[in-house]
Amino acid sequence: MAAFVLVHGAWHGGWCWQRVRSTRQALGHSVFTPTLTGVGERSHLLAPSVDLATQTLDVLNLIRFEELSNLVLCGHSYGGMVVTGVADRIPERLRSLVYLDAFVPGHGESLVQFAPIADEQLIDGWQCPPLFSAAEFGVNPADQAWVDRQCTPQSVACFRQPALLLGNLTQVKQISYAFATGWAGGESPFRFFYEEAKARGWATREIDSGHDVMLDRPEAVTQLLLDSLISATRE
Repeated sequence: MAAFVLVHGAWHGGWCWQRVRSTRQALGHSVFTPTLTGVGERSHLLAPSVDLATQTLDVLNLIRFEELSNLVLCGHSYGGMVVTGVADRIPERLRSLVYLDAFVPGHGESLVQFAPIADEQLIDGWQCPPLFSAAEFGVNPADQAWVDRQCTPQSVACFRQPALLLGNLTQVKQISYAFATGWAGGESPFRFFYEEAKARGWATREIDSGHDVMLDRPEAVTQLLLDSLISATRE
């Protein structure tokens, strides 16, 4: 049985993976859905010092102390920033890496280079509240109020700190990218990364869903993870 580590996006928490998590666990897999420092049930730890490095270390330490290897690592949205740093540090522990409608930074790139955040959007100069409603994310109507209620502010340092990479991402044998076609707030900021993934020769697919694919289309995400596992096994 494989181990899966699923990393949520900005303002979310491990709660957003519960539908995918239960499906994979029912099949006997080990599934970890960590909540990053400062959001969700760990929102009491929110501080200006919480940054991309902090949240990357959250996942690295989970993998270390759970003694995980041969795992499938998946990042959604901002979580792509986190899993890129994780994969770059420990590529030997990964069976496959999955980007789910996610940012894919290069060395020295921060999220705000792709999606600028203005100072006037911040609370007290450092807290970044959710900048999109669930409706703008294209979340299905039945879940919109719940998602808006669950999302919490995040330290802007997470978005402003650049990814510092060693160049080890090429050592990951299997990388895939899934693009959600149902972004409701205009042109999706993730199409660029989807096209880049195709240019790099990664496995790619489109999913007819809003941005929170794990909520709108949990069965499609489950299949995506399974396919990445099977493809990596064949390598």
